[in-house]
Amino acid sequence: MCRSIKTLRPPVLPEEATEDEIRAAALQYVRKVSGFRAPAAHNREVFDHAVDVIAQATADLLDGLEVRGAGTARKAG
Repeated sequence: MCRSIKTLRPPVLPEEATEDEIRAAALQYVRKVSGFRAPAAHNREVFDHAVDVIAQATADLLDGLEVRGAGTARKAG
């Protein structure tokens, strides 16, 4: 769907995804779905909230994934 969103799980990513990488992926997703690179002032709050929610959902997903041959599931810090 969006070429600039990269896979954030091992073994594709050699180390755990950082908070910044997760947030960048969430931002790209919201930009793609909304059709706005940057929202107008009246949409800023809902846009930022969507990025926050999607970043958290992404972190939860990565925390819960069990990738065979890649050790244990990612643990949040």
